[in-house]
Amino acid sequence: MLKLTRNKTILTLIAFVCGLMFFIPEQLIIPIKSASKSDWHKDTFWYEPWGKSGVHKGIDIFAVKGTSLRSASNGLVLYTGENSLGGKVVIILGPKWRIHYYAHLESISASSLSFVSSGEQIGQIGDSGNAKGKPAHLHYSIVTLLPHIWLIDSESQGWKKAFYLDPNRLLIKGS
Repeated sequence: MLKLTRNKTILTLIAFVCGLMFFIPEQLIIPIKSASKSDWHKDTFWYEPWGKSGVHKGIDIFAVKGTSLRSASNGLVLYTGENSLGGKVVIILGPKWRIHYYAHLESISASSLSFVSSGEQIGQIGDSGNAKGKPAHLHYSIVTLLPHIWLIDSESQGWKKAFYLDPNRLLIKGS
């Protein structure tokens, strides 16, 4: 009986935290302090054809190499490291169960499994990964873990729109 009560308490706590994460307000800021909406082209979200991925599932915000990168929202740093396409990357779980993906960094200053505040420096803008040799920029994507099925359409990979949210729309709304 004691074990059942303990399991029920743990499940209740997990459900509470999950629910709380969904209802915490998300107030996004542009992740490059000196940047404005003129530093990216709004039509690059879901632009195709786009390299190996077929469709560009984020926006590229251009800045001088080494410019400070800040977290667009409060959140838990899930991963810092490297991959072949994104180069040096930071992945943060933010409010509303949204994953914020920052790629092509010059350096990373955030630590995995740490909490960051909106506006806190997490790295520097660069050209790592498949951006090597191109102008320095941040590839910024927002992925929701709770699918928005109403966003699905008949475009190439249109079913993925249930998961990939348009950062341009959310950043402009938040600023």
